[in-house]
Parts: sequence; C-alpha cells; structure tokens
Amino acid sequence: MPDLNPDDLLALPPSADLLLSALEPPLSMLGRPRLAADLLASAWQVAAFQITEATIDAVVDQRLEQMRRIYPDLQQFCQRQLGWNCPISTLWHLWLPLANQLVSWQKALHRPLLQGILGGQGTGKTTLTLILAEILRHFDLRTCRLSIDDLYKTYADRQQLQQVDPRFRWRGPPGTHDVELGLETLNQLRQGKHPVAIPRFDKSLHGGAGDRTEPEWLTGADVVLFEGWFVGVRPVDPQVFATAPAPIQTDADREFAREVNRRLQDYLPLWDQLDRLLVLYPSDYRFSQQWRRQAEQHMIASGKSGMSDAEIAEFVEYFWRALHPALFIQPLLTDAQHVDLVVEIDANHRPAKIYCP
Repeated sequence: MPDLNPDDLLALPPSADLLLSALEPPLSMLGRPRLAADLLASAWQVAAFQITEATIDAVVDQRLEQMRRIYPDLQQFCQRQLGWNCPISTLWHLWLPLANQLVSWQKALHRPLLQGILGGQGTGKTTLTLILAEILRHFDLRTCRLSIDDLYKTYADRQQLQQVDPRFRWRGPPGTHDVELGLETLNQLRQGKHPVAIPRFDKSLHGGAGDRTEPEWLTGADVVLFEGWFVGVRPVDPQVFATAPAPIQTDADREFAREVNRRLQDYLPLWDQLDRLLVLYPSDYRFSQQWRRQAEQHMIASGKSGMSDAEIAEFVEYFWRALHPALFIQPLLTDAQHVDLVVEIDANHRPAKIYCP
C-alpha cells in the first residue's frame, strides 16, 4: 500500500474525537453510552462481530481496555514501519474486533490457527497482516506471516515453465508456485512443529524476476496469517469463459483463462489447510488499476523506476485474463461455506464495511 494520510484508512465516524479522549480515562458520563450507541448503530459491526444489546457493555469495556493498552505501541509501530500515524478509528472499528475474533477462533482450536487473507492490489492485505501481528503480540500470541509470493517456484523452474508455455511470462498466476512446498509448510505450522523453515522470496533478484532465498526459521506460531491475491480462490465452471468480461475477449484469452482455471485445481489442498478465510474486496475491482498507477507514481517520485500507464494497464489486465475478479472472487462474497468475513474497500483504500457472507 502506498503512503497514505491515516484518515484515508477509514472514514471517521462521529465518535473519532471521543476515541482520542478515551485514551486517558475516565470517560465523561456521556462518553461510554455514545461509544455503545455508535457500535449498535453500525449494522455491519453488529452482524460481523455478533454485537447485541446484551453484550454491548462488555464489548465497549473490552475494547477500551485493549485500545488504551495497545495504542501507544501501535502508534510507534505505524510511524516507524509504515510511515503514518495509527488511525484510532480503524483500530476501534476494525483491527481490534478482528484481532479478538482471531483470538477466539484460535482458542477454540487448541492448536495454531491458519487464517487466510485474500486481497488484490491495493486492498491493504500486507498492511493488515503487519497490524494484526503487532496487536496479537499484545495478546501473547505468536504470529507467522506468510505470503503466496513466498511460495513461488525458483527462478530456474519458472524460466523452464515459460519456455514450455510462454503465456506464463510473469510470476503470479496459478502454476508459478511450489504448491508442495506450501503444503509442507502449512502442515508443519498446523501441527505446531518447530523449528519450521518458512519460505521467503526476494522479488528484486534476476532483474526483478525474483528468486527464492534462504528460509526464515520459526520456533512456533499460534496464528498463521497466509495472504495473497488469490488465496482461497477456487476453480469455476469453464463454461463461464464463453461470455467472460473484458479483457478476456479472444479465443487465445479464453484458452489461457481455462488453463489457469485447470492449474488452480492443484491449489485446493493448500486452501483446505486454512481454518478461516477473510476477503478484502474493492467495491469496484477496477480500482486496482488506479491503485497500481498511484503506487508506480509514488515510486517514480521517490527516485525509483516505475511502469508507464500503458505498462500498468498491460500488467493488470494480464492478471484479469488469468483470474478475472468478476468470475473468481465476486462469487466468494456470498460463499458462506468457504469465507468467514468480507471487508469492502472503497476507492480511497478505506475499509467501508465488514460482513459475513
């Protein structure tokens, strides 16, 4: 995610000023009821986090205690690692309740929780895993952050794949990952084995083509945050490609989409390792092209090299041809069997609401 004004992370509700004042107890006589009323008035908070009038007092008390305890360290973390101030409203309305949900799910399992996070370009999945890991540290839970990018095949293997099928000219689509490596890693984490060799990938090697590097040795994890742009995505009926949306337009486009769809089948054992799946989804999937342009402009402004608008369009459309969001991800938004929570992201990268499918 590019550097943003912290207020861009979540539209501030009426209670934002009150939250800042609540950092130093005691609250005014009207403060606590206002916080409770604000939560109860948010239909998506009530539904996603099972808030009721009977539990609202306990919810407010818990969040207040946690916010006061965690906010100072999280503020320093955000400033040092992310370059912006911790948005207290996002902490109150999204990050804290989500972290509490993870704690609850992990305790019920009596073993490490494997939490999948699906999110495309600009949805903030990497930022979310960083924030959740920092919050969970305050709950005395050890976190392992793993990306689908860490499971890429080696540079040599991907070069060989490209020679066999030139359509796989960029890393990213199904077929460019070492699924067996991912299965072995998740299995060891799920079983609580240690130490575990966590795969790592350096995108800067080989002129940006990237390659696998030395693994990171982990002594244990209570929560595994496994994120990626198609984590949890499942194959669809090949018939849908006959009437697929742009940029899937030619016979060659449709055949590429069918091939990727076939290769996606190989990833199902990996997804089956997940205990839960969270989807970060833009209110319009086409925002990803706009966000990519913003990210490239930011890199160019900082003195680094970046893609032109034409190159960005070609890059983004390549991934839409591989796994079109309208065909592969939108169906998950109502798939209660495989998805637990959906966070809708607006044009300014702000989490607009969270809901259960």
